[in-house]
Amino acid sequence: MPSDTPTRPAGEAAANDHCTPEALRHGRLRWLKPAGLAALAIAAVAVAAGVVTRGVARASLKTTAAAAALSTVDLIAPTADTSAEPLVLPADVEANDVAAIHPRVSGYIRKWDVDIGAHVKAGQLLADIDTPDLDQQLAQAKAALATAMAKQGVAKTSADRWGRLLAKNAVSQQETDEKTGDFVERSADVQAAKADVDRLQALESFKRIVAPFDGVVTARTAHVGALVAAGTPNDPGLFTVADVHRLRIYVHVPQVYSAQLTPGMAASVTVPELPGRQFTARLASTSEAVGAQSGALLAELQIDNPDPALKPGDYAQAAFRLAPSGAATLRLPSSALMFRQKGLAVGVVDAQSRAHIRYITIRHDLGTSVEIATGLGAGERVIDNPPDSLEDGEKVRIATPPPAGRG
Repeated sequence: MPSDTPTRPAGEAAANDHCTPEALRHGRLRWLKPAGLAALAIAAVAVAAGVVTRGVARASLKTTAAAAALSTVDLIAPTADTSAEPLVLPADVEANDVAAIHPRVSGYIRKWDVDIGAHVKAGQLLADIDTPDLDQQLAQAKAALATAMAKQGVAKTSADRWGRLLAKNAVSQQETDEKTGDFVERSADVQAAKADVDRLQALESFKRIVAPFDGVVTARTAHVGALVAAGTPNDPGLFTVADVHRLRIYVHVPQVYSAQLTPGMAASVTVPELPGRQFTARLASTSEAVGAQSGALLAELQIDNPDPALKPGDYAQAAFRLAPSGAATLRLPSSALMFRQKGLAVGVVDAQSRAHIRYITIRHDLGTSVEIATGLGAGERVIDNPPDSLEDGEKVRIATPPPAGRG
């Protein structure tokens, strides 16, 4: 049966075999296929390794970013205190009595006898005023009184004479009544003139400026030859005398402590110029009203000052030893507070390390620490120095406690 495949001539086949290279003529390229498969396998392994490595790096980056996004916080616990803590408040010291002495008559300062710091007794002369105008007015008033008394005498004589004549029917009743009325009128003129003389004599007594009570002179504006006028607006006064033997101390007590103030309770008073020395004052009274602006009750303390070591106008501190209320008072450092739109708050952390915002009210601000009135329990874990970006429910990282001895 004849074949469809064409046959090459023997000479042509021999010529082609003669032209093929020896390596190709013997190997027939059998190694190319296994090499290609191996290259593909290596490429697949490389791609898979790159994908795995990139996935691991991406997961590690996410873990690192998530860890970095957590806020690291320090935790503190509120301290409970049931002991009687001294309540220290600023106080103002004032004299028991203070009087600014103003001139009651116009004139010139003739002399002054005391200066600031002088201790004076009640009625002691402080200064003398020369009043020439007042002296002339008094002389004129005395002359007017003498004239009125003379006219009164004449009117009385006339009234008596007309009364005797009326009894003899020598004069009419009308004339007698006129003389009697004239005597009454002259008597009234005498009383008016005498009152004017008494008024001016009373003013004459104010030429002598005297101390109203025992005390110390704290201010003097009197100068020899200076013109003074009675009733001058904004007049500071010639002298200011203060009774420093007993002092009044005023303290603004916060409303939350006002119920614990009782009359007669003691308070320890200190002043900066006498470090280490304490004075005992007694609560005399309170204003019985809380100031709308300050939210505090004004309390008045009184203290004897025989030294006198305390001075009017001193800035002082008054410490009250208040009785414990029975319930423990929670305290936090001021660094734990946050100021939010809804009010004062603190951050607490639960068992799942999630932060929560707790709004609180303060019972008393002690400066570096505060007393908590409401909003916080004794067992809470509070964040110290919370970040401003802290949100409710946010996951946080709790800082490792510092090694022992580092505080």
